[in-house]
Amino acid sequence: MPRVYKCAFCGHNIAPGTGMIYVKNDGTIFRFCSRKCMVSMLKFKRDPRKLKWTTKYKKPT
Repeated sequence: MPRVYKCAFCGHNIAPGTGMIYVKNDGTIFRFCSRKCMVSMLKFKRDPRKLKWTTKYKKPT
C-alpha cells in the first residue's frame, strides 16, 4: 500500500507519484503538492496560516 504524504505548506494530501521533494543541506525533507506551494514557502516565505486556500488557515477571531 503506497504511503500518502502531506504537503509541507498547505497540508493537503499528495497522491502517490505526484508532487515534489525538496531536501535542504541539513537533511530536512519538504514534500510539496504543487509548485505554487513550493514557491510560496521557499521563495516568498509566506505564512500558510494567513492564506485561505491552505488547510492550515486560521480564521481571525
